[in-house]
Amino acid sequence: MTPTLVRQHPSHAGAAPHVDLRARARDWSEIQERMLVPLYEAVYERLDVGDGTRMLGLGCGSGLALLMAASRGAAVTGVDSRSPELLALARQRLLPGAPGGSGTPEGPEPPEAWSTRAGADAPRIVEGPPGSAADPTAPAFTLVTAFEPTGCLADDSDGLGELLARATPLAARGAAVVLTGWGPPERCATTSVLRVAARLADPLRGAGGWRPALRDDLEEVAQRAGLRPDGSGRVACPFGYAGPDSAVRGLLSTGLFDAAIAATDREQVDKELAESLHPHQRPDGTVWMPNVFRYLIARVP
Repeated sequence: MTPTLVRQHPSHAGAAPHVDLRARARDWSEIQERMLVPLYEAVYERLDVGDGTRMLGLGCGSGLALLMAASRGAAVTGVDSRSPELLALARQRLLPGAPGGSGTPEGPEPPEAWSTRAGADAPRIVEGPPGSAADPTAPAFTLVTAFEPTGCLADDSDGLGELLARATPLAARGAAVVLTGWGPPERCATTSVLRVAARLADPLRGAGGWRPALRDDLEEVAQRAGLRPDGSGRVACPFGYAGPDSAVRGLLSTGLFDAAIAATDREQVDKELAESLHPHQRPDGTVWMPNVFRYLIARVP
């Protein structure tokens, strides 16, 4: 991994040729997305997210981070402009009564608790840029999150800066803005796997190729956005998979290997990715890669 980056979850517009976007969205939501749960939990604990929190999730994808915040009592709005397939899954999770909803929200709250939320406190999933989430009848957001770890693609910090420029006017003065990224490469076992993406995509590295995260990536983005840093932390987020096939599907769902697929072909990427996982495969066949992620808390001036 996010990876996770400004594309730890799949981008609709940037998808590799001949990608089944629905299958990719399912792989993300069923396999890969849960790897960042410790990061979400650490941020919510530190900021005491709960009743009274009004959260705007940028690049919300299939909505797991939103669901976790809502289960703590927060009023949540998710916004994303890249993948209708992921947003459909987010709606199933967060809007059980809406068309296309599942009717059974996941998480600790019973369905009746969700049905009583209305008006400004009702969960919202918005397709479009951050400004599409503006609601003049609702209070300003007290928390803005960008949970897709930045700093792993050549241009992802620029994209995040643009999102923040559009999102922070919707937040209250002093609101927390959370940025996330990969930890030091030497503390992320997945780094060795991601180098496969960098090597295979070399001809296209200027157009979205993977690169190792840098120490001050998050601080630089916050500074350019005019935000005031207010603390940071590191969280262990191991990537664990049932087996190599699951690991390959999960990692491909991040979009980090799209440039490699475009530069070579899917068969070669699958083969070399599977080979790079061998050192991380345990005797029982599972794949385990310890990783560390960073988060930065900044404040809206």
